[in-house]
Amino acid sequence: MQHVWRRTTPLTRTVTAVVLVALVAAGIWWFGIRDASAASAESVTRTVAASLTTMQKSVSGSGTLTPSVQEDVSFEVTGTVTAVPVAVGQTVTVGQPLATVDTLQLTADLLQAKATLADAQAKLADASGTAQVAAAQAQVDVAQSGVDTAQSAMDGATLTAPVAGLLTAVNVEVGDAVGSSAGPSASGETEAQFTIVGTDAWEVEVTVSDADVALIEVEDQAEVTLDGGGEPVFGTISAIGLLSTSDSGVAAYPVTVAVTGDQEGLHDGVAAEVELVYERRTDVLTVPSLAVATAADGTTTVQQTDSDGELVDVPVTTGETSGNVTEITEGLAEGDEVVLAVFTPGTGGTGRQNQGTFPEGGFQGGPPDGGDGPVFQQGGPANG
Repeated sequence: MQHVWRRTTPLTRTVTAVVLVALVAAGIWWFGIRDASAASAESVTRTVAASLTTMQKSVSGSGTLTPSVQEDVSFEVTGTVTAVPVAVGQTVTVGQPLATVDTLQLTADLLQAKATLADAQAKLADASGTAQVAAAQAQVDVAQSGVDTAQSAMDGATLTAPVAGLLTAVNVEVGDAVGSSAGPSASGETEAQFTIVGTDAWEVEVTVSDADVALIEVEDQAEVTLDGGGEPVFGTISAIGLLSTSDSGVAAYPVTVAVTGDQEGLHDGVAAEVELVYERRTDVLTVPSLAVATAADGTTTVQQTDSDGELVDVPVTTGETSGNVTEITEGLAEGDEVVLAVFTPGTGGTGRQNQGTFPEGGFQGGPPDGGDGPVFQQGGPANG
């Protein structure tokens, strides 16, 4: 057998060295790095404790914040305005003078009425016989009514505030004629001379459908969220209209909510979203809905970690669902830890509905609790 020897060139030696290095690197990965990667591929489990919370049912509506007190005030007597000691934007108290009219004619009317009464009383004193006395008494009664009317007009010469609040309109000034001789405005309506708006009582009127109005009643609590955000203010249902106000063909009824919470910073005309709470339960045991799963046979379970670190299914009985939490009526106690989510890095693991995978390239954002860790996407309850 003939042996053929080949001469080794520098290029051949270089290729050989590269092959040897690659083989060594592959061995290092197989026996070292690969084993470390396999160890790091263990599933990561996130747990949450069952806790007590408040669950409620409500009807939603929207409306506009308005003051509960909004009073239009005008003279009921005829005369010429002689003084207006207030201005728009001023806060007034009950009984504070707003304006006055001249009393010359009013005084004359009162004196004339009193004179008529005196004459009637004199005739009554001179009357004899049953018929004359009865007629004279009737004249006295009429004259007395005239005096009362004239005195009331004299008292009305000074217009006073019937309620406390902010003056938002002053539509009269010195020299204006007021009363029946002033007539209506150009629009055909009589314009109020003063408008007083209360700033310490507010309300919102919302419209509720025929189906929902049967669920609520007066004195039910309400949560009012004003346009622009911020913490909600609270109130109670003060009135429920009996007549439908809808023109869409579907019956709907007006519901008035009186704001009972913090009154500071409220303004007329602000849009508001209202939750009318018709049922509220406190100390309800709940877990995140993401932790609950329902099998094909209807069995509802959560997962817990046993003493060996293994995941076990625990049967539970569920109640109502509100938002992203589900009520647990049997099977758990307050503080029991349940598995919220199980993630396996770099794999597309399957199994319970609350399992997932770590996304390739790392995490986007932070965890739900604001700490360092992966983002867990919450979904609806597993039991529908």
